[in-house]
Amino acid sequence: MDPLSQVLSLLKPQSYISSGFHAGGDWSVQFGSQHQLIKCYVVVAGSCWLAVDGLPEPLALEEGDSFVLPSGRPFRLASDLTLPSVSASEILPPARRGGEVRLNGGGDLFLVGSRFGVSGGHADMLLALLPPVVHLRKASEQAALRWSVERMMQELREGEPGGYLVAQHLAHMMLVQALRVHLAEGPGLGVGWFFALADKQLAKAINAIHADPARRWTLQELGEAAGMSRSTFALRFKETAGETPMDYLSRWRMLLACDRLENSGDPVSVIAPELGYESESAFSTAFKRVMGCSPRQYGRARKPAGSRTDAHVPLSPAQLLAG
Repeated sequence: MDPLSQVLSLLKPQSYISSGFHAGGDWSVQFGSQHQLIKCYVVVAGSCWLAVDGLPEPLALEEGDSFVLPSGRPFRLASDLTLPSVSASEILPPARRGGEVRLNGGGDLFLVGSRFGVSGGHADMLLALLPPVVHLRKASEQAALRWSVERMMQELREGEPGGYLVAQHLAHMMLVQALRVHLAEGPGLGVGWFFALADKQLAKAINAIHADPARRWTLQELGEAAGMSRSTFALRFKETAGETPMDYLSRWRMLLACDRLENSGDPVSVIAPELGYESESAFSTAFKRVMGCSPRQYGRARKPAGSRTDAHVPLSPAQLLAG
């Protein structure tokens, strides 16, 4: 399995809901922290502005544009960003899944979106690997995401047998397609794992780590996988990913360990050697350094993903948009 597929698989998207949003006149809506949420939108008609927390420039969204917010940052949608904002939770009333809500009577903007949560105590760390926003403007890129969002709305609205499973697969497909397009555009400007994955040479080293995380990798070996000298590879990886290759290797092992601790009955004595640690104590030391607690403390604090009961709880458009 490739690195992006592995990261998305560990996120385990759930709690799907899709809805439509109409706006008219002058408006500005602030959406707070999207904790452990991923959101996909399509501008069906009209235009608006998107400002994502931490990004220096807002994005102008036009009819047909699609965008994905994978990292859970607060954001704002507005007809004019100079207008004072109101909180999304204050103006968006509850509605059924697949329904639509209106602001100022609608008429100027129609936006459809899908929202899904992710599970696991390590979800925040995984979401931090993804870009803050993906903006799709090419017609060929927009078509697949728009079809997926509208199909999800239909599935959730009509309640046909198997509709929830269809929505689950559509959510995965939307996210993968958007991130795949973003990767194809190249590294771009920024620092983080996703930028390193977009670098074709560094991606070879990341693929090697993910293919065999238990191996006792050296900088020399990873550099060779990337087709670079040891020193050049180490410098470029740190500059692009924001951490050393060995730090990334250790963190990826711990993310795999988190998943095992949450979703399997395997003891630490089994997990440790399978992730490349000679002893249980060495693994526990590494785990505490990365995760901030011992493996046993982590395992006791987490329930298996299958025991969660929130996947079918009805959500309002305010929750869809504002989390």
